[in-house]
Amino acid sequence: MIVLISRRLRRPLAVVMALIVLVLGLLLTVSQWLPRLAGFWLPADTRIELEKGIGFHQHQLVLQQIRYLADDCAIATLSNARLGWKQGRWQLQADKLTLNSLCWQNLSSSPGDQAPRTLQQWQALLPGADIHLATIEVLPWQQYAGQLDMQLDAQQQVVHFRGDNLQLDASLAGQQLHISHLQVQDSHLPQPVTLEGNVELPPLADGAPLSGAVNASLSLTDWPQPLNLALQWQQQQGTLEVTTASQTAPLLHLPWHLDQQQIVIENGQYQWPLSSQPLSGFLTLRLDNWRAGLDATTLTGRLNVLTQGRGGKGNAVLNIGPGKLSLTESQLPLQLTGESKLSELQLYATLHGVLSGAVMDPQLAFQPGSLLRLRGRVLDSFDVQEARWPLAGVRLSSQGINGRLQAIVRANNPLAGPLQLHLDGGASNFWPDSGEWRWRYWGSGELRPVNARWQVQGNGGWQQTLIHFDQMEARFNQFKYGIAQVDRPLLKLTAPVNWQRDPGQPAFSGSFSLSARGTTFDFGGRLPPGAMTFDAKGRDPGAFIWRGAMQAGEIGPLRVHGRWDGSRLRGEAWWPTQSLKVFQTLLNPDLKLQITGGDLQAQVAFSAASDQGFRAGGHWLVKKGSLLLPDSEINGLDFSLPFRLENQRWQLGIKNPVALRIGEYRNQFTAHDIRADLMGFWPWSESHPLSLQDVSMRMLDGEITLAQLRLPQHQAATVKLNQISMSHLVTALKPKQLAMSGRIDGELPLWLENSQWLVQQGWIANSGPLTLRLDKDMADALTRSNFAAGAALDWLRYMEIHQARTRLDLTRNGDMTLQAQVQGTSRFSNRNQLVNLNYRQQENLFQLWQSLRFGDNVQSRVAQQATLPEQKDAK
Repeated sequence: MIVLISRRLRRPLAVVMALIVLVLGLLLTVSQWLPRLAGFWLPADTRIELEKGIGFHQHQLVLQQIRYLADDCAIATLSNARLGWKQGRWQLQADKLTLNSLCWQNLSSSPGDQAPRTLQQWQALLPGADIHLATIEVLPWQQYAGQLDMQLDAQQQVVHFRGDNLQLDASLAGQQLHISHLQVQDSHLPQPVTLEGNVELPPLADGAPLSGAVNASLSLTDWPQPLNLALQWQQQQGTLEVTTASQTAPLLHLPWHLDQQQIVIENGQYQWPLSSQPLSGFLTLRLDNWRAGLDATTLTGRLNVLTQGRGGKGNAVLNIGPGKLSLTESQLPLQLTGESKLSELQLYATLHGVLSGAVMDPQLAFQPGSLLRLRGRVLDSFDVQEARWPLAGVRLSSQGINGRLQAIVRANNPLAGPLQLHLDGGASNFWPDSGEWRWRYWGSGELRPVNARWQVQGNGGWQQTLIHFDQMEARFNQFKYGIAQVDRPLLKLTAPVNWQRDPGQPAFSGSFSLSARGTTFDFGGRLPPGAMTFDAKGRDPGAFIWRGAMQAGEIGPLRVHGRWDGSRLRGEAWWPTQSLKVFQTLLNPDLKLQITGGDLQAQVAFSAASDQGFRAGGHWLVKKGSLLLPDSEINGLDFSLPFRLENQRWQLGIKNPVALRIGEYRNQFTAHDIRADLMGFWPWSESHPLSLQDVSMRMLDGEITLAQLRLPQHQAATVKLNQISMSHLVTALKPKQLAMSGRIDGELPLWLENSQWLVQQGWIANSGPLTLRLDKDMADALTRSNFAAGAALDWLRYMEIHQARTRLDLTRNGDMTLQAQVQGTSRFSNRNQLVNLNYRQQENLFQLWQSLRFGDNVQSRVAQQATLPEQKDAK
């Protein structure tokens, strides 16, 4: 059916259809015409771009993404914006707004050719609106991102911002800005910075505030009290002061003024009254052409630092500029000269540099002639005589240090001695645990605890969190400690040292070798060339365990292990059972003593630290030892030695004494079952005595004992003779002129620390009858040659002694005085005759032993014992 429309309805219908087509066209092309329309109110060379189209949802206009650009740089990007009208106010919500501060320099001062609007004019244009941005961030300060809520109208604008590191509550009414709460958190500060105050803005909002008063609170890690900051100004001048509750004078006082061209801080003062190192000084700073923006502002200034400490007063001056700081390309010369004298250090600087790059990420390049020097005490006992750091060509930035790094250090440790070290290498974007720094090093010095001089060289590096030493070689002329002297030790790496500093997986490892050409001892023994190898493994250089082995010729291997805790080295050593013959070199060749058998085993624990020196303790055990001397032999030697060593003093015997057991000692006199216990200290002193006790031996078919010998000696040590057989004694001496039988007892008070005596008022007496016979041929010959002597000797041809007592005195020089009283019966001419004999003899015992062929070795031992106390006193 054909429907006819009247002529009068056709025209209205056409108008409606045209409006519908127009609206649809506008909606479909909104991304083209809306940015062009907004361009009438935007600054020149800026534009708006709509991406991903628009839509409507729940009575709201939805814009998926809007970008505001200056040239081709996105100043602002708004994501998922929703615009609606509710209760007479506009409602704007968005997921995220990103502002790029690096693009702000591309903005012109005003839109088009129009005159700039005042702040009140801009406020009058504001509609009633509520704005909620879930996230707003300003690049490159993303760490201060947060949520923004604003309530806008022509009379007042209110802002609330909440972020992890930034919070703000403020309002603006006309030109009056009220900040009720501002809080900023930084990882380098223990507490957030808080601020509040009032500010009067200029009419055009394009210059400095006209007046204001702002107060802030700041806490520093190294400062015991919070700092209060007060900024006040009126028109073109004001002051900034920093104070604390306990200080009457301000820590910082900066008077300033400004005009259309300059901002000037003149005669600014500061003081930093730290108890460890007070600082003070003056500050002058000028900013020229500041209204033209940061890029066009010229900075010129001067800062000096006054210090007082080691070496008197110091003054260091930092000259700034003239130059500029820019968001993209700064160019600011800096020059630091002078000296800073701190409590323990003296710093001397001649540094020339240029600060370049973006102001938020600058780079400092040191120019030729830059040198930093240091003197003073770095550690508790480490005095630096001079440390030099040439810095020419070195560049500092947030990425790290780049360039050649050198250092020369001359220092002295009162305990260890002087040293000089050289370091040379190169850094690439290096910060601790970031980037890379490779080095080589060399140096020399002394190691006084072991009387050594040393030289060292090597190379290594620091890559990311890994510190590594790839090569190291330390040569020493000697180690001399106590009774030992090690010849030319060499310490070197056998595997690289790696220290992984990653907190998640810390590790430390390395392998070392310490070798020597030999070791000699004060007592005449020596060790053949040998080496000690050990591996270290742990968490870091202050906490690791180590394990190794030591061998010197046929001696060893001695197994060792221990740990290092950063201040003390602890360890244990095990000596497995080994033949005594390998220790022949430890004996002085002058002793003419040969080891012919036996075994040794030992276990030792030790520690070493700077505050205690070297300490050790353990147990040595010798079993079935055999020794051969030129005129004697020792068999069945068992030796148990528990000991401690501290401060170069030996403690012999701990819970149990040192036990010496000898099965047999053969000489002209043969001794069996020799026993002796030793307990005390070497070298001995009054507070640390040495005691030899329970000495006994079976000898000459009798027994010789010594109850106790204490050193230092205050009373004589009595050697007791019990049932000594005279026939065995005469047989051992082998005299052909006489023979004796029977037994004797005696006591010999022995002195080792006496200026005159070795034996004083000793006695020997018979134990039962004694028989004396003279050789017949000798007696007959004497009778024929001398009638009087012959008559006396007739009494002694055969004599039975009923009672005999002899007093014996022996000096340190060997002079012996013997006084004897003998009562007995002599038989001659077939008759018995009572005999009372008083006898006195003075002779040097050492010469007498030689005449009796008693052995040079025994004589030399006794002679040494006679002079030993003097040596002890000398020590």
